[in-house]
Amino acid sequence: MMTASPARAARPRVVVIGGGFGGLAVVRALRDTVVDVTLIDQHAYNQFQPLLYQVATATLNPGDITWFLRAIRSNQKNVRFLKGKVLRMNHVAKTISLDGGQQLAYDYLVIAAGVTTNYFGVTGAEEHAMPLYQRLQALELRDAMFAQLEQAAINGKDQELRIVIVGGGATGVETAGAFAELRNNDMSVTYPELDPKRIHVTLVERMPSLLGPFHESLQEYARKALEKRGVDLRLNTAVREVRADGVVIGDEEEFLPAGIVVWASGVTAHDTVKNWAVPQGRGGRISVNDHLRVEGLNCVFAIGDAAVEEGDRALPQLAQPALQGGRFVGELIDAEIKGTTRPAFRYRDKGSLATIGRSSAVAEVSGLPRLTGFPAWVIWVTIHVFSLLGNRNRLATMINLGAKYLFWRHSQNAIVGETPAIIEQPRKKFDATS
Repeated sequence: MMTASPARAARPRVVVIGGGFGGLAVVRALRDTVVDVTLIDQHAYNQFQPLLYQVATATLNPGDITWFLRAIRSNQKNVRFLKGKVLRMNHVAKTISLDGGQQLAYDYLVIAAGVTTNYFGVTGAEEHAMPLYQRLQALELRDAMFAQLEQAAINGKDQELRIVIVGGGATGVETAGAFAELRNNDMSVTYPELDPKRIHVTLVERMPSLLGPFHESLQEYARKALEKRGVDLRLNTAVREVRADGVVIGDEEEFLPAGIVVWASGVTAHDTVKNWAVPQGRGGRISVNDHLRVEGLNCVFAIGDAAVEEGDRALPQLAQPALQGGRFVGELIDAEIKGTTRPAFRYRDKGSLATIGRSSAVAEVSGLPRLTGFPAWVIWVTIHVFSLLGNRNRLATMINLGAKYLFWRHSQNAIVGETPAIIEQPRKKFDATS
C-alpha cells in the first residue's frame, strides 16, 4: 500500500459534517488553503430545501434541486467526499466514528449537519404526519397526493378530500399555495371526475398571523393571497392530535378529516447529536460563541441550523446564516493556520422571501422597499434559480418554472411518480443526520 508523503501528512485535516449550504461554504472557503478537507454526508447529494415543496407538488423533478456532492472535486482538489453517518465524537483524541466502523482524525472539525422535524410532542404527529425536509419525503408526499386523487377518481366525485398543512411559516405558506393552485387550475382537466369544491386545502397555524418574521403588511398580503386561492386558514389554532384519518385542532378539539397531513412546523436537532459530546442549547442545537466555535472546544465549530447562539445573537434558521457562517469559519481556519486572527462573526441580514403562487410573493430585501405581487415573485424566482448548484439544475428549474408561468392554463403535465394504492401502514421515516 502507498503511504502518504511527509509533506502531505503535515497538512492540517479539516473534517466538515454536512453537505448543505453551510458545509459547502466552508469547503469552498478553504479552496486555496493548504489543508486536506473531508466532507461527510449521509447522502451523496446536496438538496436545495427551499424548493422541496415544488417537488412535492409535481412542478419540479427531484433531480432539478439535487447536486452530486462528489462533483465538488471538479474545481477543488484538496477535498474528498465520504458518504456516512456520524455516530460518535471523541474531542480529546480528535476523532469521529462513522457507521460501518470507519474512524477519522481531525485537526479542525466543522459541524454543519442541519436539523430535523420537530413535532413538539403532538400526539400522533410523528406517526401520521408527513414532514417536508428531505427529498425522499417530498417524493413520498407527491406520490401520496396522486394516490389519493386516483382512488377518489375511482370511488366517485362525491368523495371529500382534504390536505392539512401544519405551520404558517414560509414552507407552510408556499406548500398550501401550490396545492391550492394545483386544485384550482389543473384538476378540471386532469381529474374531471372530481369536484374541486370537495377538495380542501387547510393551513393550521398556532400564531395569529402567517410568516412570523415578516412585516405585518406582508403577513396580511400572504393571508389574503391564500384566501383568494381558496385555502382554509385556521390561525391562532393549535394542533392537538394527528390521526391516521385527520387532525384534532383548537381548544374545542374540532376534528378535521384529512387524507394527508403535511408537517411544516418547526425543527430540532438530530437525536444523534446527543452522542457527539458537544454542549446543546435551545432545540438541542449546538451552543457556540461569537466566533461560531463550539463552547469549550477550541478546534470544533458549528454553523447553520445546527448551531445556536443564545440571547440577542440568535440567528434565523435560513440559508444566509449558514452560507455566511460557513464562509466565516473557513476563513477563520485559514487565518489560524497562518497565525493570524479574525474578529467575531457578524451576520448581515439580506432579507427574506416567500411565494404564495404564480405572480404572488412577498419580499423583504436589504436596500429595497417591501415588495408584494409580481415584482416580489420575480425576485423570488431569480434568487432561487441562481442559488441552485450547477448550471444544469439552474436551466432545468428555470424551464420548469417558466413553463408553469407562461402556459398557466395549458400546463397540466405534472411530474408524477408511483401512485400506489392507499394501505394502512407506518410512514417511512428518513433520518437526515449527516
